[in-house]
Amino acid sequence: MTDDDRILDRVLATDGTRAAVRRFDGRAAALQDDDLAGLTPDTDGEQFDREERAALRRVAGLSTELEDVTEVEYRQLRLENVVLIGVYSGGSLEEAENSLRELAALAETAGAVVLDGLLQRRPHPDPSTYLGRGKVEELAGIVAALGADTVVADTELAPSQRRALEDAVKVKVIDRTAVILDIFSQHAKSREGKAQVELAQLEYLLPRLRGWGESMSRQAGGQAAGGQGMGSRGPGETKIELDRRRIHSRMAKLRRQIKGFAPAREAKRANRDRYEVPAVAIAGYTNAGKSSLLNRLTRAGVLVENALFATLDPTVRRARTPDGREFTIADTVGFVRNLPHQLVEAFRSTLEEVAEADVVLHVVDGAHPDPAAQLATVRDVIGEVGARDLPEIVVFNKADLIDPDTRIVLRGLEPEALFVSARTGEGIEELTRRMADLLPQPDVALDVVVPYDRGDLVALAHRTTRVLETGYDEGGTRLHLLATRRAADELLHALR
Repeated sequence: MTDDDRILDRVLATDGTRAAVRRFDGRAAALQDDDLAGLTPDTDGEQFDREERAALRRVAGLSTELEDVTEVEYRQLRLENVVLIGVYSGGSLEEAENSLRELAALAETAGAVVLDGLLQRRPHPDPSTYLGRGKVEELAGIVAALGADTVVADTELAPSQRRALEDAVKVKVIDRTAVILDIFSQHAKSREGKAQVELAQLEYLLPRLRGWGESMSRQAGGQAAGGQGMGSRGPGETKIELDRRRIHSRMAKLRRQIKGFAPAREAKRANRDRYEVPAVAIAGYTNAGKSSLLNRLTRAGVLVENALFATLDPTVRRARTPDGREFTIADTVGFVRNLPHQLVEAFRSTLEEVAEADVVLHVVDGAHPDPAAQLATVRDVIGEVGARDLPEIVVFNKADLIDPDTRIVLRGLEPEALFVSARTGEGIEELTRRMADLLPQPDVALDVVVPYDRGDLVALAHRTTRVLETGYDEGGTRLHLLATRRAADELLHALR
């Protein structure tokens, strides 16, 4: 019997009694089945972006095992067959398993096949290897037996922990943050989104720069590297110092570039403020159905996919309340537990849409195994961007997948929440009425007569005010309406 056979027999023999190990067969639990998460062409549109993304697939069988190369940290992440690891101290085993299932969904979205998961309960993660010595040996056996080429940790590993784990299991080790950044780099499409993701990646990479052997410690004189010859040699800087300096320079350039996008956003926002157009911002956990709900409300045709962080760039669309008032509704980037702080900082300009809104539409996946954690995670991020005091509408989406008993539990969690289904249209009318009630109401009453040759002013009144009654006499169209102070002044000025 070979060593590999003995390792496999030992893993299989202990699998039934090892309570800490969880298998991940099929799709991760954080994602719905494809037949349950299908598109609704009437509201989701043609979805050409989705077809384009589906046409690009990672090639199976590409090994990511460590090789003796200098630029190991700069290789592209090619996640293939992965094993997940996690440590939990407080809380229940169910919460830890939910977190590991979410990590499985993240890995699948990044293009990996999840083979196994290993959970360990201990007061604190081991400062050296994250897992204890015994579990590290067990992990090495599982990796060898299953032929995995990547280990993914359900936390952000310290550089020393990552290096020690790689030395022990002999394959590449990455953490939750690296997986999320990889997904963001795949899905970013706009110039601003790509710049934000690159900035977050560089902030993550900077403290993790390392080399192999002496490759990062070689020195070159100040001008010697440029071929200046004798008399120009000096102590110079090491290669790792040169890389750090280049990264700092690139980060500074990206920050200036992201700041340069601000005037365009502010001009659009100022135009909306000028006409006092109310704003609703959709916020929520990733894969909760925010884009599907936006499509259902406005027929926006935003990309919809059964994957985590499918859309990153904010989308703003125009909508109307049942009484005819216009408002904007914006889809924002999704959140996830332990969202890397680099992403929160890099996407702060995008999250301004939430802070500048009049109402926050908080979308929760009602079919998720832990909706309470989704609520807490999203509210933490909303608080970080200064939108904690805004009016909030909590919506449990995917109502068509929720059984009556679960509805009772969710109702106890949020008594004022609404149950909607972006797929079937359930609860959409009630949601529209709730948004209309919370949006700023016009409070200036006016009775005006608009000449018949000024139909543009009648259209303006219907677009910017709440028209209560319309009549016709010899002088023109008589309107009884409610308006904001600015809209009333604009209409009266046009009538003079």
